[in-house]
Amino acid sequence: NEIDSIINSARVMRLALSDENMPFLVPLFYVYDGKSIYFHSAKGGSKIEIIKKNNNVCFEISVDHGVIESDVACDFEAKHRTVIGIGKAEFIENDEEKAKILTRLMSLFSDKEFELPAANLKRTAVVRINIESIKGKKHGF
Repeated sequence: NEIDSIINSARVMRLALSDENMPFLVPLFYVYDGKSIYFHSAKGGSKIEIIKKNNNVCFEISVDHGVIESDVACDFEAKHRTVIGIGKAEFIENDEEKAKILTRLMSLFSDKEFELPAANLKRTAVVRINIESIKGKKHGF
């Protein structure tokens, strides 16, 4: 429950990818369905090309940042609630499923109902992260 609370409290995750032996990190908006995380992207670009070669991913979501102060030098600590997960990225090809995820993403930022133009849907990638392991940590609460 605590992990789900953290994931559902944030809007941005950081996605870590590996291009051979070179790390690549990118912040992304996402939605979560209780077992998988979804994000959207243009169909081209660095992250998409890396995922096509290596779909192993790691993600991080962190909320409630702060500092726990001390009267002693070097005893300050970071206050946070954080989730880190590992999984496999998979491209969603079904337009109906893509539209559903994109609608959920847009609902994070607006109460308006939108129609998705077919051309936009065709040029947008939607990626599901099938979570294989996940852990959480909180400090200062």
